[in-house]
Amino acid sequence: MCELFGMSSDRPISARSPLSLFQMRGGETADNPDGWGVAYLEGDAFTIHKAPEAAARSALFAKLAHQIHSRLIIAHVRKANPPTALTLENTHPFMRTCCGRSWVFAHNGQVPELIAPQGCCHPRLSHPEGDTDSEHAFIYLLEEIAGTFPVETTSPEMTEAWLETLTLRSSAIAEYGQFNFLLSDSEHLIAYGHDRLYSQQQMEGGVQSVVIASMPLSGDESWEAFAPDELRVYRGSQLLGRWSASKNSKRCSLA
Repeated sequence: MCELFGMSSDRPISARSPLSLFQMRGGETADNPDGWGVAYLEGDAFTIHKAPEAAARSALFAKLAHQIHSRLIIAHVRKANPPTALTLENTHPFMRTCCGRSWVFAHNGQVPELIAPQGCCHPRLSHPEGDTDSEHAFIYLLEEIAGTFPVETTSPEMTEAWLETLTLRSSAIAEYGQFNFLLSDSEHLIAYGHDRLYSQQQMEGGVQSVVIASMPLSGDESWEAFAPDELRVYRGSQLLGRWSASKNSKRCSLA
């Protein structure tokens, strides 16, 4: 099954070690041979490299893992299940513009209901370039939050509204299958763990960072599992808040 990698730090740093470990999840240490992608911030804009091939055998992925210095990274290795074409259009991460910002999204799991003719959660205003349930979900979520996303500076309550909407819509999609994702608006790293996602705080060269992965990339015990259906928002290495659609969960506000 596909796997996710995310990193958010206080300033641009190398991701050589964790990205190199994650690269091997793409066809060597895990069965995800059907594509890879890496999106990272250069300045305030995302650069994306991706290919419909096994990451573990990609010279470009290895080169990027050694060269990237960034404060925000989202990467993905793909297992095409259910089978869809091994094309660039079906390879994660996906990027779209919404609410005056560029967004990047990568997904782990299966929600085939989203691409069924009579299924749920179909985008209304835009069309996917590929045929994955992941891209359908991404566009649908952007359309759902567009009405509450603060284009300009607003009150904290207004800022939280779009995150509450995102949490509720993500939880609704997860009811149709498996839905874990990483999302960024070029400022925050947003992670939703439906049923498998882990975080680890790291310190290297005096720079604090947080790493998110579908499965722990190392054997130490410092990896923290997300609660089921938990959405977290990070800026730099700081956890700004946690959201959950569960009636029994407490929602934390943005700091």
